[in-house]
Amino acid sequence: MIGFYDYTVILTYFSLLSAVTGIVVSLSGVGHPYYGCFFLLFCGFCDAFDGKVARTKKGRTRQEMDFGIQIDSLSDLVAFGVLPACIGTALIRVSPFLTGLIEGLPVPWKVASGRFLLHAGLVLYVLAAMIRLAYYNVTEQERQEKESGVREHYLGLPVTAAALIFPLVLLLQYITRTDITLAYLGVALLTAVLFISPFRVRKPGMRGVMTMVAVGALEFLLILLWKVILR
Repeated sequence: MIGFYDYTVILTYFSLLSAVTGIVVSLSGVGHPYYGCFFLLFCGFCDAFDGKVARTKKGRTRQEMDFGIQIDSLSDLVAFGVLPACIGTALIRVSPFLTGLIEGLPVPWKVASGRFLLHAGLVLYVLAAMIRLAYYNVTEQERQEKESGVREHYLGLPVTAAALIFPLVLLLQYITRTDITLAYLGVALLTAVLFISPFRVRKPGMRGVMTMVAVGALEFLLILLWKVILR
């Protein structure tokens, strides 16, 4: 078989499987955005450690390292680009505010608003995520040809930040009875801009990674408590 299947890539594979499952769950039935969010958080957990796990293997070939970079970005596009967009699509489908707004429009505008305009921001979000990941791959390859070790800074917001951003937006429903769908779409657009904005972000060390994992775990527990246990 082509490809690599050792422990250095297993977390990336798990992340992709989780992302695809989250997409299916989000878009099934009438839409389950909060359940899809569980899979997004798991993708974030896998991504927090996949690079560190891969670097524990000594003597990796250049092909193994390049393969790891490529599949990591491909997986990230699905997990942190497509999955958040599908969660947003599910929110649009179950949004009482948007449903009432669309139903009150003439038929031509109803179709345009429901099937295109409301999803345009999510499409742009996925596009920005893809551009961000492709740019990272190019610059990372150039960097590795000039220096060894891991990079200290990112340019633009890493797409993996989506794993913490969008569950936090969904948790706004905890403190307000207002439909948060428009807020989700607005945050998606803002996040898309940050993906491709040329500002420097320091790469977190182990303490920073563990802090983000703890925040993600808290978000997971709060959503689980709210949507599954206390519903």
